[in-house]
Amino acid sequence: MTLPERVLQVTNLGRQGYAEAYARQKELVSRRIAGEIPDTLLLVEHPHVFTIGRGGSREHLLVSQETLAAEGIEVYEIDRGGDITYHGPGQIVGYPLLDLKEHGKDVHRAIHMYEEALIGVLAEFGVVGERDPRYPGVWVDGAKIAAIGIGIRRWVTFHGFAFNINPDLRFFQMIVPCGITDKPVTSLAAVLGRPVTPAEVKPRVAQHFAWIFSLTLLENTGPVSPQGRTPAGSGWQPCSRQDALFGAPGPGSPCGKEDEDCLPVFPRG
Repeated sequence: MTLPERVLQVTNLGRQGYAEAYARQKELVSRRIAGEIPDTLLLVEHPHVFTIGRGGSREHLLVSQETLAAEGIEVYEIDRGGDITYHGPGQIVGYPLLDLKEHGKDVHRAIHMYEEALIGVLAEFGVVGERDPRYPGVWVDGAKIAAIGIGIRRWVTFHGFAFNINPDLRFFQMIVPCGITDKPVTSLAAVLGRPVTPAEVKPRVAQHFAWIFSLTLLENTGPVSPQGRTPAGSGWQPCSRQDALFGAPGPGSPCGKEDEDCLPVFPRG
């Protein structure tokens, strides 16, 4: 079987603390720079945490240390662009680790493509996502549904996006989200007026990122070769089961179990 040369490896980290996920990012960024792994997308839900980017201010954190402790919220000052934001259960946080030397060496274009991928996901739910020329991110009827803030190291991206599926939106009232005072925050569940879970949305996020960056999603059943180039017998196989990514696969599924690296290829439609 002839396999494509350009692939996107997607890893579902499940529910993981911010510090642990950040350490994983740093390790994988170094490996991507060294050409040991292909472009990678980490998807995770964090426990309650506020992160403050390089352009942020603790003045935009509106609650006391006592409230943070009572709510179990951690705070990190980190090396991405942007201001303060919230991560927590019910939100898909995505960390694309992409070598922009293979994608035009244009940071602004990369952010635009992140937005386009998430707008495509929203469209699958019948929701019209929009950009605001003043701010990065994705908006629905003037409310932010996805925040974007990235870092770059030797043209490899890290950090990424936070996509609100069904988080508790009251946590955004404890901050000035992204330092923007005149824009509300919303979620996919709030827009649809019905329950929706990250598990329903994660496979679509993975697929749209692959489409936008002209990459192929593959199931990893063995070692990853440099640059994602995968000769026959390397352990990479196409995976076409839609229920296999991040969910409980059906009997006889080739794609493993929940939280393993299983990468389906969905048809457009």
